[in-house]
Amino acid sequence: MQFLKYAIIFCLVCAHSIFATETEKGGGILGDLFSVETDEAIYRKNIFAGATLFLLQGNTDEETLNILIGDVYEAEGYTFTAKVFGGYFVKNAMAVGARAGYSRTKLDIDYSILKDLADIAEHRQYVKNAFFIQPLLKNYLKVFDSKNLYFFNETSVSVEYAYGISQADDGEDLSKTRIRGWTFEFGINPGLSIMVLRNMAFETSVGLLGLSSTVMEIEENGETRSEFTYNIVNFTINLLALNFSLVTFF
Repeated sequence: MQFLKYAIIFCLVCAHSIFATETEKGGGILGDLFSVETDEAIYRKNIFAGATLFLLQGNTDEETLNILIGDVYEAEGYTFTAKVFGGYFVKNAMAVGARAGYSRTKLDIDYSILKDLADIAEHRQYVKNAFFIQPLLKNYLKVFDSKNLYFFNETSVSVEYAYGISQADDGEDLSKTRIRGWTFEFGINPGLSIMVLRNMAFETSVGLLGLSSTVMEIEENGETRSEFTYNIVNFTINLLALNFSLVTFF
């Protein structure tokens, strides 16, 4: 299984980081890190936790929306995501933890396309729910002699289960498509942590390396079934897709 490979990689990274001696230093910037003091948020035996909420909602007005290949008469939908996370500092500047979440997407649209060729007009509805859990290892780097600014790197492996249904009605026929799938991911996310209060930080990170495998099952009108698997390797930095969160330390 692809997930087993990602789990083994994650465990090896965790084991190497946790059992490496704190006195071990290398060259370059990692060899010149400042030591963590007892009153800092990233000191060993401290705990961090937080939660994030995301809502994107939209709808068209009363006028028809003209697009390149057709018209959208009416459309509305939303995407909602809720996540909670937490962890424990097993040693200075190093924490193990987990993130869990739920997301829901719903779309309702009336449209027509290719009027001069096929004249396709449909009312389509789509609903998707997804649940995920993500064990993680977080390493903070105290590059500056400051208790308010840290760099960090988060290594994680995640498992997501998603299911959804899409329904299309053209006035004559009604078709339904059910989708169920598992997604396994291994990722490395570097970032920056800024202490805005004594025990609260604003953190931002960006995906640097991602390995993803998805196994999906599709059912058409309760009769036809198909299954496919696809893998993605991503080594790009998208500065327009930053992650933001508030983290509490105690």
